Amino acid sequence: MEFLKKQDVFVTAIGTDSGKTVVSAIVAQALGAAYWKPVQSGLPRDADTVAAWVSHPAFEVFPSAYELQMPASPHASAAAEGVEIRLENIVRPQTNKPLVIEGAGGVLVPLNRRHFVIDIALKLQVPVVLVSNLYLGNINHTLLTYEALKARRVPVLGIVFNGEPNPQSEDIILHHTGYKKLLHILPEQKIDTATIERYAEEFRKNIYELTGER
Repeated sequence: MEFLKKQDVFVTAIGTDSGKTVVSAIVAQALGAAYWKPVQSGLPRDADTVAAWVSHPAFEVFPSAYELQMPASPHASAAAEGVEIRLENIVRPQTNKPLVIEGAGGVLVPLNRRHFVIDIALKLQVPVVLVSNLYLGNINHTLLTYEALKARRVPVLGIVFNGEPNPQSEDIILHHTGYKKLLHILPEQKIDTATIERYAEEFRKNIYELTGER
């Protein structure tokens, strides 16, 4: 797992409320990484939620480049608040630690009239962990996201499934994308530091099995 200990990761998803914040906390806990959400749109802040869940001693949260109050697409929130989101203002925080960077919504959520959320990962040259929550229609949404990432030549470390297991859906997604399955998050009655650490340990184990690295 040495390559990940030195590597920033961009957590994105097939849509809104797919589980990006939970996955961001799990990956940060697993890798001993810091956390940064460049564009926050709406409250509560995802950074506060992640900070409450991650327990490794070196954990650090960096402030968003844009923090918007309205719970909507960033381009709409920014317009409502008289702000223009500019990609050049989204600059990686100065740290020697690896960063878990959480996107907003899905990959093609607009930041402005020109740029999308995935353009942040492209600008920062950060590989993606894709979150796919399992529901009726998620195959189509996951494969459309795959096509968007592929067209932009975005490197993808792997996929995290979220929800009740659906082996047929998972199998066909892995078949068509060629992605590695990094983790499966089951429905949980409660998410807390113990839950995050349990999945972080599983994530570390899965990375070791996939790469042979600790």
